[in-house]
Amino acid sequence: MAEAPLCGLQDEFTCSVCLDTLTDPVSIPCGHNFCLKCLTDCWDQSQECSCPQCRENFTTRPALRRNNLLNEVIKKLKKTTISPPPLPPTPPPQNYAGPGDVECDFCTSKKFRAVKSCLTCLASYCQTHLQPHYEGDALKHHKLVDPDRNLKEKLCEKHQKSLEMFCKTDQMCICMMCGMTEHNGHKMVELEKEREEKQRQLGATLSDIKRRLEEREKTLKETRRAMQ
Repeated sequence: MAEAPLCGLQDEFTCSVCLDTLTDPVSIPCGHNFCLKCLTDCWDQSQECSCPQCRENFTTRPALRRNNLLNEVIKKLKKTTISPPPLPPTPPPQNYAGPGDVECDFCTSKKFRAVKSCLTCLASYCQTHLQPHYEGDALKHHKLVDPDRNLKEKLCEKHQKSLEMFCKTDQMCICMMCGMTEHNGHKMVELEKEREEKQRQLGATLSDIKRRLEEREKTLKETRRAMQ
């Protein structure tokens, strides 16, 4: 009788860092669970302490204690006849990050090449660590873009939020918090719409420059013929 409900909860017992069944599970203040070693390694390699799943930042590093109840449930899960979820396939050698590639922020040993960057999490992911963004309800609405090594430049220095708007009044990129505070009442548009408008303006300018160059080249040829 216990096997059916446990089967439906298999994902709840998976660490989102190593994508395997939790080992020595620990819980952090935001409510997410990870393997003790995975979380320790992740925090030891970062200058800030944040949840690898929801990216919530903690001002002080939380003390990690094993979740005994969850640990016992996982032990019982392993004793059932349910087969554990298959491990993700090992990426081929060409997926390792090379010179010029954007590295995955969550690979703890040899870094794999990132296939997407998340503008919401401000992190880059290899194919394996990107899967929670496609499967988890909390992450699937995040904005994914091609790998970008300059994610921090897309962050508002004042509010530490993504730059999503363009203030036409002040001619600068702003976050949503800026739009509700010091830029309140200004003329604002979505950053993507402003980028498209700037591209159209640049295209028109380049066409005009090209036309003028062709006219000057024609005038120069006529002058040379007259001199001859």
